[in-house]
Amino acid sequence: MNTYLNTLFNVEGKVVLLTGAGGHLVGEMSRSLAKAGMKIVCCDSKLEAAQKTVTEITEAGGEAIAVQLDVRNTVEHEQALAAALQKFGRLDCVLNGAGANAPTPFLDISVEEWNDIIAVQLTGTMLSCQVYGKHMLAQGAGSIINISSASAGPPLSKAFTYSVAKAGVKNLTQNIAREWGTSGVRVNALRPGFFPTEWSMKHFITAEREAAILGHTAMKRYGKPSELIGAVLWLFSDAAAFVTGAEIAVDGGFSAMTI
Repeated sequence: MNTYLNTLFNVEGKVVLLTGAGGHLVGEMSRSLAKAGMKIVCCDSKLEAAQKTVTEITEAGGEAIAVQLDVRNTVEHEQALAAALQKFGRLDCVLNGAGANAPTPFLDISVEEWNDIIAVQLTGTMLSCQVYGKHMLAQGAGSIINISSASAGPPLSKAFTYSVAKAGVKNLTQNIAREWGTSGVRVNALRPGFFPTEWSMKHFITAEREAAILGHTAMKRYGKPSELIGAVLWLFSDAAAFVTGAEIAVDGGFSAMTI
């Protein structure tokens, strides 16, 4: 690789902790960041899912550990930080990708469902930023990526609570970035468009809805998980040294269109 580019975008040796690392999108991010030379802390509420991602990373020659983590629990975040420091000696980057969603019609949403989605998506992101951000502030450097969404505003249909939570994630990201602007710790949000999983195709994407989504996407297709990696690598690298409080859309032009 060109020496200049390698220096500018190099993340080799950096330690990154990812929540939701056993899932579709964050699993791909974990594997790709490992290929770029990062050391990976795979966190997921399901330990076996995190371990599967770790196995894929290590079999490809990377370094990774699995940690069971309920993002709603401060103590478990502190334990994940301790595990990262024990194994790798530092923590440079965090990606908050744990998620929950439901297609429940608005009048049928229970308080329990509302609280659960808000807790995973928004409170979990807040607690992560508190625990890992405190460590990064003490070392004077760090980069955090929170996962926003095309539903952060204007909201998407059929994802009421999720949309509210993602709007909160965007606002939280900007607020923390403002607070920590001179600290050396950057906080940004990634705004994916439609990268459907098997679950979302079953519960959210009808033929009519698919036509509406693709008709509102300039590229007329869904995204591939690998197409998120360039933005993540950039935000974690020194090439993004003056980028904080930003929401980076990777959506095939979805947010650039009305009709």
